[in-house]
Amino acid sequence: IYRDLSFDVPQGRILGLLGKNGTGKTTTINILSGYLKPRSGECRIFGQEIQTMAPALRRNIGLLIEGHVQYQFMTITQIEKFYAAFYPNQWKKEAYYELMNKLKVATGQRISRMSCGYRRLFVDYLRDYARSEGKTVFLTSHIIQDMERLVDDCIMMDYGKILIQKPIDELLKEGRRYTCTVPEGYELPASDDFYHPSVMRNTLETFSFLPPTEAEAKLKSMSVPYTDLHSEHVNLEDAFIGLTGKY
Repeated sequence: IYRDLSFDVPQGRILGLLGKNGTGKTTTINILSGYLKPRSGECRIFGQEIQTMAPALRRNIGLLIEGHVQYQFMTITQIEKFYAAFYPNQWKKEAYYELMNKLKVATGQRISRMSCGYRRLFVDYLRDYARSEGKTVFLTSHIIQDMERLVDDCIMMDYGKILIQKPIDELLKEGRRYTCTVPEGYELPASDDFYHPSVMRNTLETFSFLPPTEAEAKLKSMSVPYTDLHSEHVNLEDAFIGLTGKY
């Protein structure tokens, strides 16, 4: 159940939605797609309410869901013709075959014989194509390494709320993992500046957007009995764990 769930997806940006299982990522996408109607509030895409959007405008939205089924017996050429029929006067055949050429996939190759090894190239192409065409992309994935390479902005969801929404560069520049030595069994007092602190033996670990000088001053103001404070920048996966907790 969400309350005050509110966010904007900037036009021409690629926004990634991150959250643990059960935090509502699929529900959010179903609301954005018009398959679920929220009890209150509104969801607007292209300036129109998704529940009453005209079919002609809805054609500008492409949706690829998890577990998408491909017809394994089809060839590259056949699958292109199949999908093109769903987007009359909008399908860009040249973009499809440009990607196939980059992946070095023969047009007569069957889907059943394709490998999953194309993921990295596909992610790079999707990012470059979306940016060059000014497309807006909203996506979610449990493969955070792909998200870090692909997205411009990031929303991290917790149970019932949004934790943060930031440009990915800002998130990785400002976010830090802090470690220090504390007495065994010590528990850090609750603070909005430190996320999910945990103590293993004598080592306290937490995540924060405070720069080192401010983090140190904050710990001192909280009378934390620490020594050997260290900070380090982290990748998106470690930032996600730091903000949402390891467990």
